[in-house]
Amino acid sequence: PESKGGVTPDGRKVRGTIHWVSCKTAINATVRLYDRLFNVENPSDEGANGDFTENLNPNSVEILENCKIEENLADVKPGDTFQFMRTGYFCVDTDSTPENLIFNRTVALKDSWAKQNK
Repeated sequence: PESKGGVTPDGRKVRGTIHWVSCKTAINATVRLYDRLFNVENPSDEGANGDFTENLNPNSVEILENCKIEENLADVKPGDTFQFMRTGYFCVDTDSTPENLIFNRTVALKDSWAKQNK
């Protein structure tokens, strides 16, 4: 609690905060992390012979199975939206069921495009 503001009383800077989900009460979910569909800003301007498919991002989606989430998300409905701490904004997928919850990231809090262009 003393480092909640990012600095400890003795002056050390805290680089991150870990958020825990109780293993006793956690439920499983599938999480889909979407990224940019193309590796370039304007895919129609770049590519061999105008073939935009050469600019497709092979890592445009990452699907994580058996993710642990808090039990209070058990009754979510398709279309419900949430902010997952320090990760991004997510919505419940229309394919989601009470037995198989699926969350899609709609906005990341960290911009991978900005990193790539450095």
